[in-house]
Amino acid sequence: MAVTEPIRDKREFQRLADYFMNKKQPRNHLLVILGAYTALRVSDLLRLTWSDVYDFDRKRFYNEISVTEKKTGKTKIIALNTRALRALSRYLKTLTDARPQSFIFASNRKQHKAISRVQAWHIIKQAVRALGLSKNVACHSLRKTFGYHAWKRSVPPAVLMDIYNHSSFSVTKRYLGISQEDRNEVYLGMSLEV
Repeated sequence: MAVTEPIRDKREFQRLADYFMNKKQPRNHLLVILGAYTALRVSDLLRLTWSDVYDFDRKRFYNEISVTEKKTGKTKIIALNTRALRALSRYLKTLTDARPQSFIFASNRKQHKAISRVQAWHIIKQAVRALGLSKNVACHSLRKTFGYHAWKRSVPPAVLMDIYNHSSFSVTKRYLGISQEDRNEVYLGMSLEV
């Protein structure tokens, strides 16, 4: 099985997100947006309910969410940026029966169930094929995309390690998907002139 890669080109990421909006699939659009902007594993994304992100009494989204990771059992607080909040709001407006305990990524076929990890994989892979993106882009690529672009913005690797809950830098380094093009950019951009 091939290792998934981050989506390095922001235009390609935008094309993937837009693909679902153009097909009038706001749930799948939200999957792409939240996957990339929260750095959550798909298994944790799919377990999110509306009460995790939305205060039904005050009729507003939370600025931060608390997620206990399925894999590590660790709880993390994630700030939701404007793009994530906008995608959540857009999707919520399309729903007629959103309840606090309803899954955000609800299955169209199984009432009161979230889509499966396999279904999420198929959703992303179908779009990737239709758009002609790298065959190594899948659900986990969204998590890796977060780290890659944060690293490109000079976020320290130790912070990314903490966000990902990685126990070693070598794992985080693999996630970042640093390419020869990235290395060349550093070499060619180096200047020690005064």
